[in-house]
Amino acid sequence: MTAERIDGKALAEKVRAEVADDVRAYGGSVCLATILVGDDPASHVYVGKKHDASHEAGIESRDHRFASETPESVILDLLAELDDDDGVDGILVQLPLPAHMDEPKVLHAVDPAKDVDGFHPLNAGLLYLGTPHLVPATPSGVMVMLAEYGVELRGKEAVVVGRSEIVGKPMAMLLLMEHATVTICHSRTADLSEHTRRADILVAAVGRPGLVTPDMVKAGATVIDIGVNRTEAGLVGDVDPAVFEVAGLMTPVPGGVGPMTIAMLLRNTLTAAQHRRSEVALPGS
Repeated sequence: MTAERIDGKALAEKVRAEVADDVRAYGGSVCLATILVGDDPASHVYVGKKHDASHEAGIESRDHRFASETPESVILDLLAELDDDDGVDGILVQLPLPAHMDEPKVLHAVDPAKDVDGFHPLNAGLLYLGTPHLVPATPSGVMVMLAEYGVELRGKEAVVVGRSEIVGKPMAMLLLMEHATVTICHSRTADLSEHTRRADILVAAVGRPGLVTPDMVKAGATVIDIGVNRTEAGLVGDVDPAVFEVAGLMTPVPGGVGPMTIAMLLRNTLTAAQHRRSEVALPGS
């Protein structure tokens, strides 16, 4: 048995086309502002792709880039300006930030109504309470994938390997909302394979190449590989490609979850614009 490959690229193109249609139907301007600090080549590539995708969808973008030695105060001042600018609907701070910056402090300075990454405590809290507004793009993209491929979640065993605030935890919350039974594993989990072998849906998001091997996967399981690791052999995921011989459905790396992240960022930007212009207060604000 060889797993069916989840074509994230094709699905992302579909979502992006839907967003472009919705932007046209919306009729008003939609604007995404990005902030990038430092000279990390991958970050510059990612931000460039986000701007290209925004333009294709009819979303205006503003690109703010700074040298790595830029004081944190400069970024906080810019965020205050963008928060107050009614022409800006979404704000994205590209991670990672330089070591001298307090990452949570910077992220929490983003207006939660414009927080298209879904990292602000208010948006994280809304997700926790089961009333999500702006949800991190990667886990929300995974949910679209699972729905597109008809993966049953109700009552199923889901295991998320990784507990980050931007992927692992929101991923678990979204799966819980669809009535899966969810286990979160991490670096201190004893006998990881004991948990992963139970999973009907296994999500790997830890940034360790080839962590999940075929003997750790239940036959026929759905395996979502969120890991993107740069190695001498190129981009690889957290899941050994040999798992394709065991799983029933699986995302490749590259070409799996990555394209969906940008597509869902565009969706979040339009959602933020629609919500802000509706003059409905953000829940909890």
